[in-house]
Amino acid sequence: MSNSKQRHLAIIPAFNESQSVGNVVRQIHEEMPECDVVVIDDGSVDGTPRFVPEGARVIILPFNLGIGGAMQTGYRYAALNGYDVAVQVDADGQHPPTQVKKLIDELEKSDADMVIGSRFKKTIEYRQTLSRMVGIHWLRHFTKLLTGLWITDPTSGFRAVNKNVISAFAHWYPDDYPEPEVIVLLHRAGFNITEIQVEMNQRETGETSIPFARGLFYVIKVSASLVLDLIREPWPPAVIKHEESS
Repeated sequence: MSNSKQRHLAIIPAFNESQSVGNVVRQIHEEMPECDVVVIDDGSVDGTPRFVPEGARVIILPFNLGIGGAMQTGYRYAALNGYDVAVQVDADGQHPPTQVKKLIDELEKSDADMVIGSRFKKTIEYRQTLSRMVGIHWLRHFTKLLTGLWITDPTSGFRAVNKNVISAFAHWYPDDYPEPEVIVLLHRAGFNITEIQVEMNQRETGETSIPFARGLFYVIKVSASLVLDLIREPWPPAVIKHEESS
């Protein structure tokens, strides 16, 4: 069970998700009324903010920053407002609210600083294109080589983090496609990372942030970034102190 004394925030990055963002916010409010919601509108041109129900905070970025900039905005909001737990939830409906609670419960009962929701830890039923599965397979092995961690779903954006990680991400967060990068960076900084099996819905609306034609370029770019992350120091010591969350 989640600790009712802790403050939880669902961060929903949204780019042209007018068809689905309303249902995502409503479902979170219904399933987890204690969880606050902030939608980061990342320069949408389809009127996405108008479809966000009352009760959720909306932060409108003046132009598209990409997933990294949108999520750092969300983590800064979480840090400034004293949240203990933050969960990234996609605006397209892939992340069911029941699974959001599963991530939070795992984070609060374990010693993990970040819990990743995996589509593949116990099953491979989630449908992916062949090129995507090849890319994920490569990245999980490359991440293992660099960190020693076996993460079955390194590209999953479905993650819950504690207050210490919120502070780090608010200070700096990778651009472009940051999911594999933060695994390496957090591991190097001494944070604990774990992964649990979750159910995810297949994407039905909006546009994927990684189109098919860019898949190969994505893998090459991320692999190069992961190598650079072995020498990068994104967080000063004052930011990554591993203090007990209140």
